[in-house]
Amino acid sequence: MIRLKAFFAGIPYKLNNKTEKHYQTIFYVMLKLMGQFIEVEQDSAIGRVDAIIVTADTVFAFEFKLTEKATAEDAIKQIENKGYLTPYIASNIYPDGGRKNLVKIGAEFSKTERGLKRWVIV
Repeated sequence: MIRLKAFFAGIPYKLNNKTEKHYQTIFYVMLKLMGQFIEVEQDSAIGRVDAIIVTADTVFAFEFKLTEKATAEDAIKQIENKGYLTPYIASNIYPDGGRKNLVKIGAEFSKTERGLKRWVIV
């Protein structure tokens, strides 16, 4: 997350359109270019998560918020209330009984600071 903060801080202000989709798109492109499996706007039964990243041992649910509208804590609550990780609870069980980690990340972007302001990881 610190690298993401630094990355977003380096984007020239002339290229920033100050929307949540702007940050989401850059996040997607950056992770995809790194070879990471990432899905955006992934539908579930009662909502749509901003991004899901699946690794060998972890499923990460990302919800993005603009600070002028909501906080990183609000993003975590949305992940929980909408059950964004529920579709992954059965697929994370290994034959030995172990489980993949299910991680919620609320990321708060600032229009005024034009970048990643803070985050919460649960």
